[in-house]
Amino acid sequence: MRTMTATTISRGFAAALDAVEHGDVITITRGGHPVAELRPVTTATGRSLARALDAADAALDEAFESDVHAATDLLTPDEGDPWRDA
Repeated sequence: MRTMTATTISRGFAAALDAVEHGDVITITRGGHPVAELRPVTTATGRSLARALDAADAALDEAFESDVHAATDLLTPDEGDPWRDA
């Protein structure tokens, strides 16, 4: 992780974006205090949440586990073009 001032970021934003594109995380400071982080985008889906929860070592509390199952049951497989019959 790198730390850069807001002034430095503003003067070299393209270079900062290049670094982030290659996986760096940059903490941006103003007046010596962290105010933001610039990091690569991560995509998350319901399926990735379900996989992460399945891989978790800790047991879930029953109410939370029930909520998670109810939410993942709402996920539908890709059924093609939703406008096909419109």
